[in-house]
Amino acid sequence: MRELEIMFLGTGTSHGVPMIGCQCRVCTSEDVRDKRLRPSIQVRSADRTIQVDTPPDFRTQCLREGLTHIDEVIYTHSHTDHILGFDDLRRFCDLADRTMPVYGSEQTLEDLRRVFQYAFGDPPHPRGYVRPEAVTINGPFQLGDLEIHPVNLPHGRMTTTGLVFWRNGRKLLAYYTDCGEVPVAALEAARGVDTLVLDALRHKPHPTHMTVAMALAAAGEIGPRRTFLTHLCHDLGHADTEANLPENVRLAYDGLRIEI
Repeated sequence: MRELEIMFLGTGTSHGVPMIGCQCRVCTSEDVRDKRLRPSIQVRSADRTIQVDTPPDFRTQCLREGLTHIDEVIYTHSHTDHILGFDDLRRFCDLADRTMPVYGSEQTLEDLRRVFQYAFGDPPHPRGYVRPEAVTINGPFQLGDLEIHPVNLPHGRMTTTGLVFWRNGRKLLAYYTDCGEVPVAALEAARGVDTLVLDALRHKPHPTHMTVAMALAAAGEIGPRRTFLTHLCHDLGHADTEANLPENVRLAYDGLRIEI
């Protein structure tokens, strides 16, 4: 029996793949795994459906996968490629006729209130509007049968929130997107996890994202059973890149579902 299911709704970088105006080999590829919407995942346990980030493509992702229910949303940070689908949460509020718990760091929630000021207030908006219930992440927290441990990850001038999902004392999933490195504390938090998901933008160094080589080094330190790379730009063709990865490291792709 599965303990957790992870669905990759989007695995691309902020531009998405194909990128506007680009005719490179990957942007014109016919391999569906090279078609990458902006990054988000959905995590499902026996009693919980948790959305991580709502990118600009969120509505398209929901329609593609037939999504109809979300219990909570966790935001890793407030960059536009992770939050601009926020307003599409209103449909999930209407379907369940309730507010939507929205988790994030103090800075992330402050940014959400500024960008989507119409949605926040007391009392919550009626049907037809997003009805967010903001919850500040300031340490481990429980969602149903899952315990979630947040970790700080450097991302240029911003600190993003990495997430390690535990159940019954077992580390099931570490989701570390949008980071320029994995600091020691984050390595320790994920060490021995079953499934690791890591930022790996491209091969060439970038000031705010990890390279494939950096992600492989971090995975070697953490020692998961398997690793998936995400937040991929058009420099990385799926088939060619995977051919040169270790056996237990794969590229994630849009629509991929994995079970633990």
